[in-house]
Amino acid sequence: MESLSPLALAFLGSLAAGLMTSVGAVPILFGRLPSQSTRDLSLGFAAGVMLAASFFSLIIPALDAAEPMYQSEAMPAAIVCIAILLGMGAVALMNEKLPHEHFKTGREGPASASLRRVWLFIIAITIHNFPEGLAVGVGFGSGGVEGGLPLAIGIGLQNAPEGLAVAVALLGEGYSKFRAWGIAALTGLIEPIGGVIGAGIISISEPLLPWGLAFAAGAMLYVISHEIIPETHRNGHQNKATLGLAVGLVIMLFLDVWLG
Repeated sequence: MESLSPLALAFLGSLAAGLMTSVGAVPILFGRLPSQSTRDLSLGFAAGVMLAASFFSLIIPALDAAEPMYQSEAMPAAIVCIAILLGMGAVALMNEKLPHEHFKTGREGPASASLRRVWLFIIAITIHNFPEGLAVGVGFGSGGVEGGLPLAIGIGLQNAPEGLAVAVALLGEGYSKFRAWGIAALTGLIEPIGGVIGAGIISISEPLLPWGLAFAAGAMLYVISHEIIPETHRNGHQNKATLGLAVGLVIMLFLDVWLG
C-alpha cells in the first residue's frame, strides 16, 4: 500500500469505508431486524466514532500542520476554528438548499414534487456521507497510510449501523428487502467521490492542509449534532445511545493511537 499514490489510497480507503453500509444492511435480507433500542445504540456508537475522528484524526493534526507555517501562536488556532465553521456551514447550506427527506422529521429544503420519495432519501444520505469520504481522503492525502487508515476503519465501523438504519427505514416505507438493501449499499458509494476530492485538494497545495483537515472535521461535527444524535434520542433510548457514543469514542481513540 505504501507504493500507491495518495489519490489511490484515498479512493480505496473511502470505498472500503463506504461499502460497509452494505454490510450493515445485510440483516434485513434474512428478516432478523434488531430492536429500535439496539439501532439507537448502534447509531450512538457511530456518533462516538465520528466525534473522536473529528478531534483526534482531523483537528489535532490540523493544528500540528498549521503551527510550522506561522510564527504567531494564535494564527494556527484561528485558521482551524475558521475552517471548522466553514465545514459546518457548507453542510448546513447543502442541508438547507437541497431538497431531501429525513426518516422521522419529514421533508426539508426546497419543495420538489417531481422528485420521487426514494431520491429524497438518497439525497439526505448523500449529504450525510460526503463529509465522511472527504475526511478519509484528507487523512490519506495528508498522512498516507498512517494518516488515513484509522479514519477509514473508524468511518467504516460507523457506516455499518447507518446502512442498517437506512435499509430498515426504506423497508418500513414498503420497499422490498433486496431493493432496500441495494439503496442502502448505494448510499455509501458517494464516499469515494469525497475521498478523491479531499486527497486532491491536499495534494495541490500544502498550505491547504490545515484548512482541509479542519473543514472535514467541521462537516462531520455538523452531521453528528444535526442528524445522528437527535435521531438516537427521538425514541426514548438516550441512555443506550450515550453508552454507544462512549464506546465508539474510546474505540476510535484507541485505533487512532494504535494505527496512527
